[in-house]
Amino acid sequence: MAKITPYNPLDKINLAKSIENELLGKPGKYFGEVTQITGAGVYVIYYAGPFSPYASLAEANKRGANQRPIYVGKAIPKGGRKGGIRSDASSIGRALADRLRQHAVSISETSNLAVRDFSVRHLVLDDIWIPLGENMLIETFKPLWNIALDGFGNKDPGRRRATQYKSPWDVVHPGRHFAEKLADPPVTQAFLTKRIEDYLAGRPLEPMPKGVPTSADDNSDSEDDSTA
Repeated sequence: MAKITPYNPLDKINLAKSIENELLGKPGKYFGEVTQITGAGVYVIYYAGPFSPYASLAEANKRGANQRPIYVGKAIPKGGRKGGIRSDASSIGRALADRLRQHAVSISETSNLAVRDFSVRHLVLDDIWIPLGENMLIETFKPLWNIALDGFGNKDPGRRRATQYKSPWDVVHPGRHFAEKLADPPVTQAFLTKRIEDYLAGRPLEPMPKGVPTSADDNSDSEDDSTA
């Protein structure tokens, strides 16, 4: 007889799934509708515009269906990286609103994306569960901008160091203000466009050329920075 494993509601995966289900039950909103959020938590971003390499995403998300996120992120409370326990830390401040505002600015500065073509689901979440929720959402959806096209979540690196390059995201979507001071990486837009199309079609990806910045490099996403 097969051994039956009792259901444990406090198992890490079950806890993570409960966060995911709660977020996915929220209505999608445009960036302009999330400027007054109070608190910290997790979010998913959907694209439904005309940029042709993203056609399959747009189809999955059209008319508010919001089935396939292009990006998953988190915003932790102010001071969250410094430790400490505070019961209301995730319900105050503007971590989520500020992070989503930064994303809206990044999109609006590009030459081939428009903020109106994006929508957002977000969940204000107790800070201890924020990383777990983000990890679960990335594992479930494997969003393009988290997995195959690094750089959307990057912040202004300040003064450019000699080793800093534009991210792959900035090569595909040129125009972001702070990226203009960074050097061009050793990768072409054509290579990255094919990478996008292959990823969305479920085909194997060619390795990134050596020297192309990824999410593990200095010029990487900084989602865990406090923004409130």
